[in-house]
Amino acid sequence: MGLAGPAGPGLHRQRTDGPADRGFTHRAAQEQVRAYAGLSTAEDTETRAERAVADLRRAGGFERENLLVTTTTGSGWVDPAAVDSFEYLGNGDTATVAMQYSYLPSWLSYLVDQSKAREAGRELFDAVYDVWSKLPQNERPRLFVAGESLGSFGGETAFSGEYDLRNRTAGTLFAGPPNFNTLFREFSDHRDAGSPEIEPVYKEGRTVRFTDDPATGMAPADRAWDGTRVLYLMHPSDPIVWWSPALALSEPDWIGEAPGGDVLEEMVWMPFVTFWQVTADLPFSTGVPDGHGHTYKAAYVDGWNAVMRPEGFTAQDLDRLRDIVRTPQD
Repeated sequence: MGLAGPAGPGLHRQRTDGPADRGFTHRAAQEQVRAYAGLSTAEDTETRAERAVADLRRAGGFERENLLVTTTTGSGWVDPAAVDSFEYLGNGDTATVAMQYSYLPSWLSYLVDQSKAREAGRELFDAVYDVWSKLPQNERPRLFVAGESLGSFGGETAFSGEYDLRNRTAGTLFAGPPNFNTLFREFSDHRDAGSPEIEPVYKEGRTVRFTDDPATGMAPADRAWDGTRVLYLMHPSDPIVWWSPALALSEPDWIGEAPGGDVLEEMVWMPFVTFWQVTADLPFSTGVPDGHGHTYKAAYVDGWNAVMRPEGFTAQDLDRLRDIVRTPQD
């Protein structure tokens, strides 16, 4: 299992077959650190974040090579595949911290808890960054950020834009971003001329890139992707990525573009009708096979491989890891 709530503060080492058992890497690995603060930990978000970071610090999270700050979905859930992939590719020399900000499922949180997601994402990252930035430069872990769905919305709010993401993190991975995400919309709306909305290119891909399948690469393939990498995973058939109230009266660019591999070619835009069609897909977006809709599992392996750039993993290793993260754990 991954980080999940509602839970109290503390450390969660919930897998029994993680990197430390050598079953995947066949080399010595550390036991991963996970810190999590549940909603009942404190009445206000700032204190909850401080307690999560205090737990992280006591467990030695700031002494690891890789440190992940992840914003949860509405109910406090983190996709196990996101954290597991990060930990395996980091050979267990990792720490992850997250906290809960609501008891509501994501679809209700979209309607009433957006402000809580925004506050949680900002407060948690700032609390981590406050400790991290005071460490000697040669003793700091690589600092990463992640979030899925409403978690990506919250994760974005700690940053003002591309330069801020590049300057304050070692890498970022956001999956299934809701269409109303501030930075996602900024990057997509100001994409390079000629690039499609379904897979935009922003500033020639120098920092931020988008893909529906990171195993096949991220456009533009002919441009260097140096320094911090920010990657958005977005399936063409994920209604959470494409749903917007504007669909009722305005035709989006993606409707007129070549459809993704799992989208019907016959799909067209009609006033109000398309809006309700996409709206009707929202409740069913997670009940689909991996790689479609709002289900991102194996994509995390290749996404983190691209963002973290770990050494020593072969194509066969990545194949095995995709099988591991697809398999539910007890």
